[in-house]
Amino acid sequence: MLSVSNITKIQGGETLYSKASFQINPGEKVGLVGPNGAGKTTLFRMIIGEDKPDEGQISFGDGLRLAYFSQNVGEMAGRTALEEVVEGDASIALMKKQLREFEQKLCDPDISDDEMNKVLQEMGDVQTHFEKVGGYDLETRAEEILTGLGIFPEDHHKMVEEFSGGWKMRIALAKVLVLNPDLIIMDEPTNYLDMETILWLEEWLQNFKGSIFMTTHDRDFMNNVCKKTVEIAYKKITTYSGNYDFYMKERDIRLENLKAEASRQQEMLSKEEEFIAKFKARASHAAQVQSRIKKLDKIDRIEIPAEEETISFDFPEPPRGSDDVVIINELGKYWEKKDGSKHNVFENLSYTVKRLSKIAVVGVNGAGKSTLLKCICGDTEPSHGDVRLGPSIKVGYFSQYSLEVLDPEATVEEQMRSHLPQASDGYVRNLLAAFLFRGDDVKKKIRHLSGGEKSRLVLASIFSSGNNLLVLDEPTNHLDLKSREILMDALKRYEGTVLFVSHDRHFLHEIAGLVMEVSKGGVQLYPGNYSYYLESKN
Repeated sequence: MLSVSNITKIQGGETLYSKASFQINPGEKVGLVGPNGAGKTTLFRMIIGEDKPDEGQISFGDGLRLAYFSQNVGEMAGRTALEEVVEGDASIALMKKQLREFEQKLCDPDISDDEMNKVLQEMGDVQTHFEKVGGYDLETRAEEILTGLGIFPEDHHKMVEEFSGGWKMRIALAKVLVLNPDLIIMDEPTNYLDMETILWLEEWLQNFKGSIFMTTHDRDFMNNVCKKTVEIAYKKITTYSGNYDFYMKERDIRLENLKAEASRQQEMLSKEEEFIAKFKARASHAAQVQSRIKKLDKIDRIEIPAEEETISFDFPEPPRGSDDVVIINELGKYWEKKDGSKHNVFENLSYTVKRLSKIAVVGVNGAGKSTLLKCICGDTEPSHGDVRLGPSIKVGYFSQYSLEVLDPEATVEEQMRSHLPQASDGYVRNLLAAFLFRGDDVKKKIRHLSGGEKSRLVLASIFSSGNNLLVLDEPTNHLDLKSREILMDALKRYEGTVLFVSHDRHFLHEIAGLVMEVSKGGVQLYPGNYSYYLESKN
């Protein structure tokens, strides 16, 4: 179906991968993994024809229908959401137009028998292909997919320009899914999706009959959809015949075997080099020495990949505050609608957050999770009731707007020093290194950072500022898998209280000790971890 053969790609003077090969067979669902900058998106762009390899070739099966979803949704305007999805495929739109033209010709009373037969023949060919690609039930599928992605029937006929960027992303995703292609290529499909929508998309992709090639930062999503993994790392592309968890275990096993093989080879090389050094000046051993030199020249030296340096940073223990960290009393919040009526977000919430709790706040999109966190942090006033912080409680708040307060002209190091003016150079450098800012990275200006880099910088400052309560609203957004692991490790070792919202199930399973569900105007507490919450819901 898709064959990548001996490709080499050089970008900006650096080799991304050399002599790389892999293939995707019909019906296979494949995950693409690798560190940021390894060339994952570049590989996608070469497959869809927006870029070309410097060597090698990429080939497809005959008549392959391919669809591509990326974070760049392009311009959308002048259509309703449903029209954008239905008319998004140029080939289907062309076939619809052709079928209408054929119908008009057949209605002509003066059409000859020969012309009618010719039109019927051509029309039959187009109809067969139109049916094959699902043209006749296209609108029904489009409605189902839009609804599954959280855009409900009452909004299907809203103009696309009325939707925000995150919702336009869902419309763009629907345009890809509705095509029912042979191969879907997806670059981060779960970004901007809530848990309910992620679960719907996961099930849809599991049931999809075609092939999938995708990258995602959602570990559980990749595990549940993909049964094969392609890794880009160390300028190579390697295929693993299992999901992400299998890949992680197998990669470690392969690395250990490679180290053992390299050790044996080095031992042999040392003996040969010792022999050459000892006897190279003796005429009686000249032939043997030359033979061994030639032998060494022909040996392919085993290279151990430069492992990513892992820096463990000891975060300062936050000052001990009250045992009652957050005291919530009869809390309620509503928003006034344009017509003067009230939308009740939640009401009558009373709860005391205890010291060292790690509480996940969950609920469907729009249920009020972020609003609850804002009430706790004082970012919005409650409609009734009150929230109080216990004595000596200092809050570190990561919101969806935290990245906007960074100084775009400051460097990474300058930004961190503004939070830690008394800290030593070594302390600041080690802190930044723990959050993957190493070497010249610390000299980069904020305006040149990616969303994930900005998130890591804000989280580093929150963790190091002596806060004994962390309130984190979607801290995993923009973070790749490596960065998420670093954040999880930091939170596990953090000796304070945490309230957080996340749509990453692996993150929820690893961190949550209690679950607070916001739904239908109320809040329900589950006195157990995320697995306990799911079992209780089931």
